[in-house]
Amino acid sequence: MTEITTPLYCANHPAIATRLRCNRCEKPICPKCAIRTPTGYRCKECVRGQQKIFDTAQWYDYLLGFVVAGLLSLAASELTILVGGIGFIGWFLVIAGAPTAGIVIAEAAHFVTQHHRSRSLFLTVLAAVILGALPFLLTRILVLDFFGIAFQGIYLVLVAPTVYYRLSGIQLFK
Repeated sequence: MTEITTPLYCANHPAIATRLRCNRCEKPICPKCAIRTPTGYRCKECVRGQQKIFDTAQWYDYLLGFVVAGLLSLAASELTILVGGIGFIGWFLVIAGAPTAGIVIAEAAHFVTQHHRSRSLFLTVLAAVILGALPFLLTRILVLDFFGIAFQGIYLVLVAPTVYYRLSGIQLFK
């Protein structure tokens, strides 16, 4: 027995015939609209709706996270200048200390926001980290301290991704 069915067309692209459906809402979707999940293919609307469940940040989390991350980044940036001034060993200390400072900043922001999550919260904390380092970077630029500029650059290049990845929960190695 052969089953004769009418062709399905993508809900978002009516000119594209498909046999694929969202496994949540059963809406016909084409491969361009399909998002692969561990449980099967879903439409973008269902995935977006599921992601909103995990955004738990409140308005005050943005303020608290920004202030704490900015102040800690300011302190770590000053320590970077001080440690970088001790000579050749300072390079190694800055390279090893910046990711450690990133972990401390991320954990402090995580603590004051009560483990709330939101991509915009993570970006707000990341902006605070960069703005916290900006005063010392600008003063090093104004006095043309090339080693200070290099140390601040190393600090920012290492601390910014560490903070973001630590807050967002992305694991590079399992």
